[in-house]
Amino acid sequence: MNIERVGVVGGGLMGSGIAEVCARAGSHVIVHEINGRAADAARARVESSLDRAVEKGKLAQSDLDSILGRIELSVDLTSQADRQLVIEAATEDEGVKTSIFAELDSIVAPDAILASNTSSIPITRIAAATSRADRIVGLHFFNPVPVMGLVELVTTLMTSSETETATRAYAESLGKTVIRARDRAGFIVNMLLVPYLIGAIRMYEAGVASREDIDAGMRLGANHPMGPLELADFVGLDTMKHIADVLFDEYKDPFYASPPLLTRMVEAGLLGRKTGRGFYEY
Repeated sequence: MNIERVGVVGGGLMGSGIAEVCARAGSHVIVHEINGRAADAARARVESSLDRAVEKGKLAQSDLDSILGRIELSVDLTSQADRQLVIEAATEDEGVKTSIFAELDSIVAPDAILASNTSSIPITRIAAATSRADRIVGLHFFNPVPVMGLVELVTTLMTSSETETATRAYAESLGKTVIRARDRAGFIVNMLLVPYLIGAIRMYEAGVASREDIDAGMRLGANHPMGPLELADFVGLDTMKHIADVLFDEYKDPFYASPPLLTRMVEAGLLGRKTGRGFYEY
């Protein structure tokens, strides 16, 4: 299956990045958003990202124009009808995702592949909302999508080998390294990363060390580009808590439970970089 027509549902930070890398690889992309204002914001994100690439000499101006020409914005989900691959990049909420998949299942062709960019939710739960479990996968990109070179490919017990092969080939055509994960909450990266970040939050909550010393310890002692509390702010503390909740629900191990400090910060709206304040102020 040669994938040339791609849909992206959700034009936020992740969705706009996915749309950009697909269009840069030569695909025609239709991005779905809930209203015109959100669609305009999605296009602005892509344009801003491409402008930065031109400024850094990584992209020619003529290429920018052709890439933008391959991206359409739509507020009508039925515009995805002719897509060969649709990547859902909506908010990390199981109910929202299953609703989108159920609707897409009735819109796209029977042989179209539906993929979720979920960072933690088991794909089988999402696939259950459709009549095509063999055509459902997880395609977990990382932020910022145009820069990060990794994609997690998550297959279920029902995913066909043809679907896996076609999806892997397409992700690799985007210049990404593909790693395959079993369908378990957290997959590979977040199964390892989130408990590490939660551990740092617990350490800070217990007063073991200051936020600056915790972060400096991991930056300079383990050669990490960011300390764990800085990284938690970058990911978003609401996203962090949601993934922790999914992991705890899946494994029933207190090790994965959201620390009280994280829960209170999310309740207070202190979500990290995106709100201007988390463990640090921005």
